[in-house]
Amino acid sequence: MNDDQNNTRVHTFDNGLVLVTERVSGMQSAALRCMIPSGAVFEDIHNLGASSVCSEMLMRGAGELDSRQQADAFDRAGALRSIENGIRYMQLSVTTLGHRVDDALPMLMDIVRRPRMADESFAPAQELAMQGVASLADDPQHRAALAARERHLPAPYNRSTLGTAEGIASLTRDTLVSWWTHNTRPGGTVLSAAGDVDHDALVEKIGTACADWEGRVDMPSIQGPPPRGYAHLDDDSSQVQILIVHDGPSQGHDDAHLEKLTIAVLSGGMSGRLFTEVREKRGLCYAVSSSYRADKDRGVVSNYVGTTPERAQESLDVLHNEIQRINAGDVTQDELSRSLTGLKSKLIFAGESTSARAGAIAADQINLGRVRSLEEIVDRLSSVTLDELNAYLRRRDLGQLTIQTLGPNALNAPSCG
Repeated sequence: MNDDQNNTRVHTFDNGLVLVTERVSGMQSAALRCMIPSGAVFEDIHNLGASSVCSEMLMRGAGELDSRQQADAFDRAGALRSIENGIRYMQLSVTTLGHRVDDALPMLMDIVRRPRMADESFAPAQELAMQGVASLADDPQHRAALAARERHLPAPYNRSTLGTAEGIASLTRDTLVSWWTHNTRPGGTVLSAAGDVDHDALVEKIGTACADWEGRVDMPSIQGPPPRGYAHLDDDSSQVQILIVHDGPSQGHDDAHLEKLTIAVLSGGMSGRLFTEVREKRGLCYAVSSSYRADKDRGVVSNYVGTTPERAQESLDVLHNEIQRINAGDVTQDELSRSLTGLKSKLIFAGESTSARAGAIAADQINLGRVRSLEEIVDRLSSVTLDELNAYLRRRDLGQLTIQTLGPNALNAPSCG
């Protein structure tokens, strides 16, 4: 498939691997992104944290190269590499110059298909994953967010990518190798490339390198409805973390762009409603924000306030009131215009990064089954009228709320619906 307008092309190999490329005129850099369905949702319940340890192991040698040789080879290719274990996907990223893609691509594929996972690398990787879990003790906002996620989303999509200390401790090197080998399959995997890239050349090279790669991995089914509602975690500190989480449209839903505008009205900088009402007018908090994230199956909106115990109850009440008030559908033209400007600026800035574009086109392919150009996204946002946005807000369904607090005392939570 070829989209001449935005230079985006998609190729599906016989084994199910999908390649998505976007050639960006004038760019000298190129970014590769490999999205492998081997995130936290695929971990065995007794080995939570496998993807976290694995992400460390994958950076420690592959193919014929040990850890040091691999690092040197990427440096010689002028390539930057990173690995992030997500909820659904393990994301492997490489950024280099366009004329060095031929050097970087084989090394990326070796990480995917032939990681060394040497015995001597396991203990350090396991220890780093343990440190990630231990670091939560010093990050109350993250702990509160994970607690809210655990109760708002259905299992196994409610998991933490950090795993648990018990799960990480139970892992062995052989268990980890078996887990990675089982989950690393071409079917369900998306490889994207953006910038100074040659689609046809990539098809040929990847087709040759992956001719013997077989199998498919699909996302696991949900394991029943989540509890949601209100919960509190005791924490003897001078801060209180407050989160209100609710449902939003999935990425492919017709209302997704309207939800993005809604969140921009609420939390689009210092002119957003939350900053104005919670912080500027009342001085209730040191931080307040709202964010919307969506994938193929669901969308989630997280509203956050960080405050003090003395101001916590009022902060929760005002935050909840603003979340409800916007659904009255009384957004002004000035609010809509500011939100549009902010969203379009972020999109344009992201379009100037080949790494961001590689991630965006991979996500589009996974969540939508097609790739949108920046122009399409901007045009869709720009076409929204004030009446359209307010009509959406009046029918907007938040679902049952999840309210999570973390601090010295529980609060009086409003109805979660």
